[in-house]
Amino acid sequence: MDVLTIISYILWGGLIAFALVMLFRRLATPSYLTPLTQEEFIKGYRKAQLIDVREQREYEGGHILGARNIPLSQLKHRLSEVRKDQDVYLYDNSGMRSRQAARLLKKKNGNKGLHYLKKGFKKWTGKIKKKKK
Repeated sequence: MDVLTIISYILWGGLIAFALVMLFRRLATPSYLTPLTQEEFIKGYRKAQLIDVREQREYEGGHILGARNIPLSQLKHRLSEVRKDQDVYLYDNSGMRSRQAARLLKKKNGNKGLHYLKKGFKKWTGKIKKKKK
C-alpha cells in the first residue's frame, strides 16, 4: 500500500467520524431539554410558555389550544418574546425542530426549564384549535 492510499483512508475515516458526530449531536436530546409524553406535557403546559415552532401555515392548520406560534425560522429574531423566568414547552410535528429551538433558547437566551413534546403534534390527541377560513 502506498502513502497516498493510507492518507486517503485516514482522511475518509476522519470525514466519516465527523459526519457521525454531527448527526448524533443533531439527533440527540441535550441534558437541559426534557422530553415529555403527551400526558406529562398536558400536566404542565398551562403553567408555562407553550410555543409551537412550526411554520405559520402548519400552525393555522391546527395547533394545541393556548399555543403561541414562533416558527423556528424566526426564533432567533424573536428571542425577546420568550421569558427567561418561566418554563418553556415546545412542540412541532415530530420533535426535531423543538430540539433545535431549545438549543437556540438555551444558548442565545439563557432559558432554563425547557421541555418538548415527544413524537410531536402528529401524535397529539388532545384539544386543538384550527384557524377558521
